[in-house]
Amino acid sequence: MPDFPAATTRARVRVPLRFQDGYSVDAELVTFHGLTDGQEHVAVVLGDPAPGTTPLVRLHSECLTGDVFGSARCDCGPQLREAVERIADRGGVLLYLRQEGRGIGLYNKLDAYALQDQGLDTYEANAALGLPEDDRDYTAAAQMLLTLGIDALDLLSNNPDKAGQLRDLGIDVRDRVPTGVFTTAHNVRYLRAKVLQTQHTLPLGQLTELSAG
Repeated sequence: MPDFPAATTRARVRVPLRFQDGYSVDAELVTFHGLTDGQEHVAVVLGDPAPGTTPLVRLHSECLTGDVFGSARCDCGPQLREAVERIADRGGVLLYLRQEGRGIGLYNKLDAYALQDQGLDTYEANAALGLPEDDRDYTAAAQMLLTLGIDALDLLSNNPDKAGQLRDLGIDVRDRVPTGVFTTAHNVRYLRAKVLQTQHTLPLGQLTELSAG
């Protein structure tokens, strides 16, 4: 049994989602009481898994610059858009987690951007600010999943740490499904750093060619 307290459902509300490229889907947004970190995380329930199949789940960390403003310095906005459609097609949940900047917050993330402009990679910049490379903890995500009745899933992610933490928290991650690769002229170094520093499953050879080009 999990060694963390159970969360409870606070509210459920239907919300039609509309994206700038014209894609639309209806979702159910779920909020919670009792999450361990006290943050206002939201579950976005999409589609309906076929009987006998595991739901597709993504843990998506909030990124104001990428998700809202369309920043080309990361791949967060395109990953969010892709995840909503893929989960809706198969049935599952997107957990929108309030973990800006891999848990360091918006202002610190922008400070790290300034250091990246001086030549540091995303992890070196965090270290130079005296911050951890990745400060995210997924206990609240496990609470949310269990509250929704999900204890087994396929995880839509390139990040092995997400799968590892969920398994340690008692969630049966049966498969880790990679996301697409969304490169821009401004994020190739960032994506390469994720592969080299934290073993994200992205095509390093392709990213190396792009960064050299």
